[in-house]
Amino acid sequence: MRRILKIFLVVILIVALVFIFLILYASISDYSPAKTTELTGFQDRVDTIPGSDTISLLIWNIGYCGLDKQMDFFYDGGKGVRTPEAQLMRNYASIRQFLKGNDSADIIMLQEVDVKSKRSYSFNEVSDLSETFNTFASFYGKNYNVFFVPVPPMKPMGSVNSGLLSLSRFNPATAVRYTFPGEYGWPKQLFMLDRCFLVMRFPVNDGKELLVINTHNEAYDDGSIRDEQMKYLKEFLLSEYENGNYIVVGGDWNQCPPAFTPAFTAEVFDDVNNKGIETNYLPADWQWIYDPSKPTNRRLDIAYTKGITRTTLIDFFLLSPNIRSLAISTTDLGFENSDHQPVFLKISLP
Repeated sequence: MRRILKIFLVVILIVALVFIFLILYASISDYSPAKTTELTGFQDRVDTIPGSDTISLLIWNIGYCGLDKQMDFFYDGGKGVRTPEAQLMRNYASIRQFLKGNDSADIIMLQEVDVKSKRSYSFNEVSDLSETFNTFASFYGKNYNVFFVPVPPMKPMGSVNSGLLSLSRFNPATAVRYTFPGEYGWPKQLFMLDRCFLVMRFPVNDGKELLVINTHNEAYDDGSIRDEQMKYLKEFLLSEYENGNYIVVGGDWNQCPPAFTPAFTAEVFDDVNNKGIETNYLPADWQWIYDPSKPTNRRLDIAYTKGITRTTLIDFFLLSPNIRSLAISTTDLGFENSDHQPVFLKISLP
């Protein structure tokens, strides 16, 4: 009996020491980005945007190519942690092929793009996509950099390095990563994302600037962190607009557009964990642009089955009043290779 008790106490001690080491190392190595970070990835020129030109944009959260149709995910109430490696590479090949087939888009803004993470089998998606679009300027901003994510306990997610990737046919004057405010309490914050948005600035031939912003807002909080992020973004947008600039924001907002009513009635709409943006968030002449006929995101509590799996719309665009929206469409890919669907927008500057 004493021997069993001794073994039990030794096991408890080892577990406690491992936990203490994990917290200490996570605290020391915690990714703490500056409020703003200039990004590299420029071509050897700065392009001026003609005001009369049509500009096409594509947004897509590719789910690090690991959240395909067959996957459920433990963060969303499922049990899965990562898809098999062969399936991940099939997902990546399909996503890459789709993007190459739509490379007429002038600007591509992606979210959840991995760099040698355990969940994506150490494949460098950022490097490969940047090489695929080697005639585009390419900018990567990390929003998830953790040496070891310890959940779920029996099959931990492990190391994660992931973020936003913006690809542009036009070379901007600057590209900057802005850190969103708000974080979880300690020690949870050590293992969560450090959210951000990327801003590319392009000179326009009327002397103003076009700002194209790639965003990925908080997903798993009670709404308070998202509120902080949205307040910070609002102040940034209004300040830039007061300077006379043109502004496009696109990405995964992890919340529905203001006063959104879905038109995809064949599927079960659900806004759990996706609070809508307030209708008075910005002045009424700002434009929330989306395709209401198709969902852009599906829940990951079960594998995807059309008409059964819950869906919503959280990937869309926001335009300043001085930009004209020409066309918007979501491509229905049946969530085959990602839990999100790509959205296209065409705009012009009056």
